[in-house]
Amino acid sequence: MTYKETLDFLYSQLPAFHRIGKAAYRNDLNNTILLDNYFGNPHLKYPAIHVAGTNGKGSVSHMIASVLQEAGYRTGLYTSPHLRDFRERIKINGVMIPECYVVSFVTNHKDIINEVKPSFFEMTVALAFNFFAEEQVDVAVIEVGLGGRLDSTNIINPVLSLITNIGHDHMDLLGNTLEKVAKEKAGIIKNKIPVVISETQPETKGVFIDKANECGSPIIFADKSWLCVLGNNAGFDGSREYEMTSLTYNQQFTGSSALGGDYQSKNLQAVFCVFNLLKNSFSVSNINIKDGIRNVVKNTGLYGRWQILGTEPLIICDTGHNREGLEYVLEQIKHTQKTNVHIVVGFVNDKDLDSVLPLFPTDAFYYFTKASVPRALNEVKLKTEAEKYGLKGECYRDVTSALKAAKKASDKSDLILVGGSTFVVAEVVTI
Repeated sequence: MTYKETLDFLYSQLPAFHRIGKAAYRNDLNNTILLDNYFGNPHLKYPAIHVAGTNGKGSVSHMIASVLQEAGYRTGLYTSPHLRDFRERIKINGVMIPECYVVSFVTNHKDIINEVKPSFFEMTVALAFNFFAEEQVDVAVIEVGLGGRLDSTNIINPVLSLITNIGHDHMDLLGNTLEKVAKEKAGIIKNKIPVVISETQPETKGVFIDKANECGSPIIFADKSWLCVLGNNAGFDGSREYEMTSLTYNQQFTGSSALGGDYQSKNLQAVFCVFNLLKNSFSVSNINIKDGIRNVVKNTGLYGRWQILGTEPLIICDTGHNREGLEYVLEQIKHTQKTNVHIVVGFVNDKDLDSVLPLFPTDAFYYFTKASVPRALNEVKLKTEAEKYGLKGECYRDVTSALKAAKKASDKSDLILVGGSTFVVAEVVTI
């Protein structure tokens, strides 16, 4: 099979959440364990750091991996979803898994895939864990796909667990309150393994403390240990200056982050907290941490987080897609210098629009569109729903034509935001 034929096989045979939504969700680890046993338990062959959460887990995973790379470690990185190429999910030192490896893996193991009938995500986890073992990584950073307790990645016993912000996303699968969502995310906390919580939230703090106590695991809230203050404005390349202060020790650091979103302050606190805890497990210097944060895009290929696509007009894309993520992005837009705002927006068809549309400014002009994925919400339906909240604009059949129209209608001093759905952003980023 060719690489394209291999992907066609996977998409046609295996239910994929990023394509069909919750119908692909599996609420047990049975298939994952079957596959892991078949491949000889590859996840036991290297230490791992496990990252869960609603918002920020992707950025944090990439930054941790980038720091480890700067320190000289051969670092595996597993994340999801991908933006343009399936292989973005599985990287070693920022290099995507080779096409030939993906093809040979599926070809050589098609019998077990047909027998177990895993989900797309379950198969991808098996592929990643096997690849990291065969390539003898020194360490792997593993991002949870959905939830935590029953996520396919949760067969690992990491050296450290990290849980970022808990927000209103996938609540139909994980629970209808933040507390219930937190209980699912807390499932990655393992016996006597330290856990970092990036953000102290009243609704979830007790859930994490109770789970950590039950497991005898040291628990640290990053925002109680570190304070990050970002510079006022992102640079033309999207970078941002920061000042980090330890609230426990007499330490202060200044540096530059490649990621310019306001929300990155909490993620940066988490990264500093993680490496303070891991100093006895990995040889990582303060210089490595600062360089890893500054070079994260170059080192790991992280895209779509407050990414600057153009300057006249200013064009920004961001993958924030739930209530908490969009709040940060739209608040930062308010304080960004511009004349008029144009928003290219699309969502998936199972998005709770009533939770996100009220966040958008009524004085912007909208270009309602849809990404080229089966889950994409029809742009006409989106426009109808958006008008209920005073959002005015026009419909476009695809993201490319929507962005082209926004550029044509914008003056040099205007701002264009592209977002709403990760899949909308995927069609405009350059990788």
